[in-house]
Amino acid sequence: MTSLRKDAARNWDRIVTVARELVDEGTPLQLNDVARRAGLGVGTVYRHFPTTEALLETVATPCLEALAGHGEQALTRDDPWQAFAGFLQRLVDAQVGDPSLAKVAANTQDALPRTTELKQQVIAIGRELLARARKAGAVRPDLADGDLVPLMCGIAYATYVHSATPADRLPAARRYLDTLLRGLRA
Repeated sequence: MTSLRKDAARNWDRIVTVARELVDEGTPLQLNDVARRAGLGVGTVYRHFPTTEALLETVATPCLEALAGHGEQALTRDDPWQAFAGFLQRLVDAQVGDPSLAKVAANTQDALPRTTELKQQVIAIGRELLARARKAGAVRPDLADGDLVPLMCGIAYATYVHSATPADRLPAARRYLDTLLRGLRA
């Protein structure tokens, strides 16, 4: 966010807070609904966020930043397998725990350059961690770099489809990931 006047910054914060609440509730984002719930004019919301996608990506940005930060830390770990598995664990936890992330990750076109930058950073870190684990002989050599995103998305999707309640999602996702990791281990 660029430097804003105090009132504009308060409005921006209010819009993002309301959007976060709606996303967490599972309510589809509509800019008119966000304006009404935030107690702001529709024009104010559109000035800050010209599209629903831009607002959703803004909501997801802290999660993407946290994933990138965790990935950077994982790259410093000595054990390539633990670094790789730990990063995938964090990724699955984020996908299941933050409803905005799954939607933003699934989009092929990003509304905000920062989103593209963060998604590319997370993918590059995953590939680097996989390369380190492969080089150490800790992971099956036939696992391709391009396999990671579909596998992680598959776990998140299966978790949402097959979990009876939201409380069941994280334990299920961790079971699925554990099973996947056992299959990937060399």
